[in-house]
Order: sequence, then structure tokens, then C-alpha cells
Amino acid sequence: MAVVETQKNGTEESNKQKPLVSICCITYNHEKYIADAIEGFLMQKTNFPIEIIIHDDASADKTAEIIRTYEEKHPDLIKPIYQKENQYSKGIKISPTFVYPKAQGKYIALCEGDDYWTDPLKLQKQVDYMEANPECSMCFHAAEIVYEDGSRPDKIHSPRNKNTKLRTEEVILGGGGLCPTASILFRKHLMDNPPQFYLEAPVGDYPLALICATNGAVYYVNEVMSVYRKGIAEAWSKRVAANLDKRKKHLFGIIKMYDQFNKYTNYHYERELIRQKSKSIKNFFCLFKNKHGFKNEQFNELSSYLSIKDKLVVNLVVNMPRTYSLIKKLKSYNSIKRG
Repeated sequence: MAVVETQKNGTEESNKQKPLVSICCITYNHEKYIADAIEGFLMQKTNFPIEIIIHDDASADKTAEIIRTYEEKHPDLIKPIYQKENQYSKGIKISPTFVYPKAQGKYIALCEGDDYWTDPLKLQKQVDYMEANPECSMCFHAAEIVYEDGSRPDKIHSPRNKNTKLRTEEVILGGGGLCPTASILFRKHLMDNPPQFYLEAPVGDYPLALICATNGAVYYVNEVMSVYRKGIAEAWSKRVAANLDKRKKHLFGIIKMYDQFNKYTNYHYERELIRQKSKSIKNFFCLFKNKHGFKNEQFNELSSYLSIKDKLVVNLVVNMPRTYSLIKKLKSYNSIKRG
């Protein structure tokens, strides 16, 4: 049976077949944005069936109400999960616990409720590549950055300037900011029995990319096919960065993830993981500019993971924060002047 040209405007009879792609969307208090995300799903033009799984984590606004409106219009396509109590606050990892087990597709495409897709052929392009390259475990692409107020700073998140396969080392060193969430499409079987380092990690996209990179090729498409919003009020980065204790917990969780992944790969990428661990610790202290809340032995342990260069930066940040800020301003000024 042929799949309709557009999932939005045509009959949805094709979606009674087993979907090839499961679109997985997690959302919380995204009342202002969730419609954009869903419209981006519905505009996809594919020659294969899809399903849309949307997990609402007991939003306190009208997010669930908006999802229900779309569900009523597309009951065979949209498969929501409505929580009565917030699960994230209980420490539960949403996607592997509730979303991925429900997915029927060979592939999973990600998009959180505050991001959205802009290219109607996004899924078709990614799936065509994955089907033609069975050794590829994950595909991602460039994304446009849009601020919360709707302004577009003319910034594109594009880690490479051409289509390319990334080596595992490149994925590790790319960190959590390498792959925009709404750009990721991966083989679902990789989440059937995820390793412990993924389940215990305080983040989701980065360890997912690590799993994919060690179980096949990761392919980057140098096309802008989605939007990543920055400055969302409920965004993880803003909530966590404002709380030192939570940020400390996150830092130690990231360090643990590196150690677990190192063991998972039989220490094959230890050099890259040492670099990433040092970078994470340096970034933490550059954010808070002090070592308050750390016992001396904790701070000394963290310092032992730092490279010589990062150790100099951290010591400057912690002991002479004003000098550090001045140096940063001078570097920024010189950079603008050269540009």
C-alpha cells in the first residue's frame, strides 16, 4: 500500500501498517511551542508509515490540552502519553522508561516540545541514507538557532561544513552540544537494552550518541532541517545552572558517565574521555567562579582530573575571578576587532 504524499493532508490509512519511523517527543510546559513541533511532524512527506509518540510530563499549562486537540484530529498517527504526576522530578529517565518501549519503528526520530522541524523532507532524506547504509547507526543534521522571543540571530549549529561520517573519537570530543536533539534519527534496536552508563547519565542525547558511535557510523548531513530554541524559561540549562547543588550533582554524574563509558569500551577511548572530563570540570568552575560548597578533598580530586592548561584556568577563575573576567573581555574584544 502506498503511503500518502503528506501525512498531514492525506488519508492516514497507511499508518495502520507498522511504522518505519517513530517520532518521539518529550514535552513539559511547552504551551507556546508544542503546536510548532507537532506541525513539523505532520508536514513530513514520506513514502513510509510513521507514528508520533508525545510524552507530556504532567505539564502545569495547556500543553496536554493542545496535544489532545491534535490527537482527536489524527488518532491513528498521534499516540500520546499523559502523566498525572511529573516523572522527571522523581529521577525517572523519561525516554527509555516510557517512550522508547512504546515505539514500533525501525528508526526513532527525536524532537523535544520546544523545538521543531522546518524541512518536509527531513525524515525521507535521513531514512534514505540509513536504508542505503546499514552500517550507519545514527544520522543528524544542522539546525537554526532561534531565541525565545522569536528573534533569529543568524546562527546555525553546524559542526561540520559538509556531509561527513564522524569517527567515534569525534563524537566523544564533540560533547553534548554536537547533535541538536531535533536532528537525531537512530536505529531503535540500540535502545532495546541500553547500557548502564546511558541509564544512569544525567543527560540523554550525549550518551545516546556515544552508544551509536560505538555500534556503527554516525553520519552528519550539512543541511538545516530543524530549529533549536535558546532561552526557553523551563530549559534544563537555566534550571540547573541556577542551582549550585544540582549543578554539582550533574557534574559528578557526567564524570561517572565518562568512567562507565570508558569501562564499556574497554578503555579504548581513554585519552578522549580524559580530555572531556577535564573540559567538563573546567566549564563548571568557569560558570560559578568559586569552589564554595566543595570540601578540600573534593576540589583536589576534581583538580586531579584537569589538564595542565585547564588547571591554570580553574586556579585563575577560583582565586582571581576579576582577573579572569578581564582576560575574557580582552580576548573577546580582540576577536571582534580581528573579525
